Amino acid sequence: MLRLFNLLSILVLLGSAGYAYSIKYETSFRTEQIAKAKLEIKSEQDGINVLRAEWAFLTRPERVQKLSERYLDLEPLALAQIDSFAALPERLPHADAIGDKLDMLGLGVASTPSADPAAAPATPRSKGGASTKTTAAAR
Repeated sequence: MLRLFNLLSILVLLGSAGYAYSIKYETSFRTEQIAKAKLEIKSEQDGINVLRAEWAFLTRPERVQKLSERYLDLEPLALAQIDSFAALPERLPHADAIGDKLDMLGLGVASTPSADPAAAPATPRSKGGASTKTTAAAR
C-alpha cells in the first residue's frame, strides 16, 4: 500500500512539474508575442508620424501658392462678379411629401394655433420675472 502511495505521489509530482513547465514556456511565448506587437505598433506610429510630417511639408501655404500660380490659370476676382443679396432668387418652398400625404389623410398637425385660451402658451415674462399684468395690478 505504501509503495502504491509513493508511486502515485511521484506521478502527481511529475504531472505537476510538466504542467508548470508548459505554463512557463507558454508565458514566455506570449511575452515574446507582446514584445513583437509593441515593436510593430511603435513602427507603425513612427510611420504615421513621418507621413504627417510629409503632409505638413507638402501642404505649406507658400508651396501651394507657387504650384497654383504655375499650373492653374486663376485670375483675381473682379468686382463685377460679386452680386447683392437682393439679386439672388427666392428660395423654393420646402417640399414635405410625407407631411402632404398626412394632410391628405387628415392626420396632419394643424398649421394654425388653436383658439382655446387655455392651450395658449403663457405670456412672456419681463426681466424682473413677473408678467406685465401683475406688475400693473400691484401698483
